[in-house]
Amino acid sequence: MSSTGPRPGGAPVVEAVHITKRFGSTVALADAGIVVRPGEAHALVGRNGAGKSTLVSILTGLQAPDAGSVAFHGRPAPPLGDRQAWRQLVACVYQKSTIIPALTVAENLFLNRHARGPDRLIRWRALHRDAERLLAEWSVDVDVRRPAGTLSVEQRQFVEIARALSFGARFIILDEPTAQLDAAGILRLFERLRALREQGVTFLFISHHLQEIYQLCDRVTVLRDARHIRTAPVAELDRQALVSAMTGEDVSLPTAAPRPRDTGAAVRLRVRQLRTHSGAELSLDATAGEVVGIAGGGSSGKVEVAEVIAGLARPASGSVAVDGRTLRPGSVPDALDAGVGLVPQDRHREGLVPLLSIAENVTMAVPGRIRRYGLLSPARRDGLTRRIIGELTIKADGPQVPAAELSGGNQQKVVLGRALAGAPRLLVLITPTAGVDVRSKQTLLTAVDDVRQRGTTVLVVSDDLDDLRICDRVLVMFQGRVIGEKPYGWTDHELVAAMEGVELDHA
Repeated sequence: MSSTGPRPGGAPVVEAVHITKRFGSTVALADAGIVVRPGEAHALVGRNGAGKSTLVSILTGLQAPDAGSVAFHGRPAPPLGDRQAWRQLVACVYQKSTIIPALTVAENLFLNRHARGPDRLIRWRALHRDAERLLAEWSVDVDVRRPAGTLSVEQRQFVEIARALSFGARFIILDEPTAQLDAAGILRLFERLRALREQGVTFLFISHHLQEIYQLCDRVTVLRDARHIRTAPVAELDRQALVSAMTGEDVSLPTAAPRPRDTGAAVRLRVRQLRTHSGAELSLDATAGEVVGIAGGGSSGKVEVAEVIAGLARPASGSVAVDGRTLRPGSVPDALDAGVGLVPQDRHREGLVPLLSIAENVTMAVPGRIRRYGLLSPARRDGLTRRIIGELTIKADGPQVPAAELSGGNQQKVVLGRALAGAPRLLVLITPTAGVDVRSKQTLLTAVDDVRQRGTTVLVVSDDLDDLRICDRVLVMFQGRVIGEKPYGWTDHELVAAMEGVELDHA
């Protein structure tokens, strides 16, 4: 846990009590609340649908509660229409960036607040000077004249935080800020957040990665089923107790069982001298029923090699074969025909068609399995989908529910369901549990363990340690090269160190 603690004394930065919010017949919050003290990093956790997003919308003045009250520094919250007053009290940095890529950093920082002369024209020199002064004040090292679209995810977050602070707010809500960062980026983000706390900034931190709660936060509030369950110092809750509070039950994530590697088993996946256009390289043999991890940071090349193996991208050189059949480079249809299933990195952009139903999403890659007499059979399609819904415990009223209406965790289950619908020989999973709650993570990883028992070879490409625990072995990539292989039994410390290119001395 961070050594930086909350400042004693004073009214809470925000106090929301007895909050109830309904949307039609759906109760989003029921007599819930939260108290955040000055200077602390306070975690807000809960499964998808627990009420976190609704509470954030109320804390930021985007919605009014049906019952209950919100106070900042001991004073009632401003009217919803007074956006300027809200900006001076609280800001939210969302997982989906609100930075406008086509504008410069300076223009984003002072959007609709540009310095203007008597002729109402923008005074560009003054704008750049004000932007540089603002970023310097909060130690953000970014060229203010640079187009915002060229910033990294990490830089965009720092710019958004600086923009929020420029309105006067000293209470920042961070919604899944690490979802798109590699391990090194997360460490830098946490260092900056600790420094900002020393300058008097208070944070509400929302994350599905529980280890981050223990690294950064002082206290944690748990929501479950729209209700406040518990608020406690992080130091007083072990991981199992926190998971139990979130789910109402004991939840344990699956891990690989130690088993000797069968060097004489037939090779299911053979990757030979693969080289991507970004320069990443990989050679690999994996047998039937084996789960192999590929770990590494954002610039390691792990995602690029996985996308080549699955047919999403063409390699610069090398080959991929499944059960002795060499795949046509860059051909998704050929990969599907060879028995390759894929969960892509970004479910929103590559994994789902939101306006289509669950059934249409699950079966779009296996038309041959839902035809009868040469025509699509709705009964077969829905029957296959109902089986997937049951196996993956997808919360939906039936196959015809649009994917857009599902929670993030259930959407990810639909993506996995499509990959499993064709009974794949090889399953490629790229960051398979990103942005899902712990219960959904358990379901997804248990499903992977089930298919490996049926002989499917699984490739898990991730830097989430929970994803990698189901692997028989983990290849570690750094700057485009495999720098090591960790057998079952690795420790968190040694795997994270390897992903950062650090060799540990075990002497």
